[in-house]
Amino acid sequence: MTDEADLAIIRRAFARQMVGTYGLDDPRVEAAFASVPRERFLGDGPWTLIRPAVGQITLKRNDPTMIYQDLLVVLDGSRGVNNGSPSLHALMLHRLGVRPGDRVLHVGAGGGYYTALLAELATPAGRVEAVEFDPGLAALAARNLAPWPNVSVRCGDGAVFPDAEMDRIYVNFGVALPAAAWLDRLSPGGTLVFPLAVANPEDPNAQHGRGAVLALTRTGEGFAASFVSPCSFVRAEGALAGDGDLQVSLHAAFARGGVEFVASLRRGASPPGRCWFWSPDWSLSYDPP
Repeated sequence: MTDEADLAIIRRAFARQMVGTYGLDDPRVEAAFASVPRERFLGDGPWTLIRPAVGQITLKRNDPTMIYQDLLVVLDGSRGVNNGSPSLHALMLHRLGVRPGDRVLHVGAGGGYYTALLAELATPAGRVEAVEFDPGLAALAARNLAPWPNVSVRCGDGAVFPDAEMDRIYVNFGVALPAAAWLDRLSPGGTLVFPLAVANPEDPNAQHGRGAVLALTRTGEGFAASFVSPCSFVRAEGALAGDGDLQVSLHAAFARGGVEFVASLRRGASPPGRCWFWSPDWSLSYDPP
């Protein structure tokens, strides 16, 4: 049995590797990964690990030393929900830029692991509101996050949150459009990081969608946008999955390429000529806000 002192050493090495995978130098994100025990957030098990080149491996016993690697851990196999790629989340958290004292919304909290990292980054001076659609996972997250008094967990549809202004919004499932509530209640200078991802129209019922993680920052002129990384995420349910026409249009935009050059999100009607993606209600433009 590995003792806590050994696990602390393993976590520090894990944190350095996850932050370093994308060449980042972010001591605060590294410290958050080093301090939060991932094993606390994975359920009773037996834990099933997912390696892209190998597939699924179910452990004979829940050995915490095995999960401090850049791999996925299944949370709900029937819905395709997992604990996520730590290195990708390190990149996303770096881009989110949570500051001490920030008000943070985490949409799609799962078992709460990345919520705990957000709470470490916000410090006790800040607060984190976690939202999870699945009642079982929401209850698990609430239990797991009890040691972080600056976190509250709510079960509900992430599209209708937040109900108050937030400085940082972190979304952990693939959407075909950003929710109006996220844009409306993002504070001036605040940042929203979310996966814009859809299924291939030839497989519309796929659990996961492919696309890109984008970062939006609210400016005086609108919403500045930037590309963060390619991604594959479990897809949203309900309105944020988009209708069939939106999914087809967005998939075609990804197939054309160029998302890495997006510079702004525009709401309402806008000229389509300078847009990577255009719809009557919102667009992603190559021009600044």
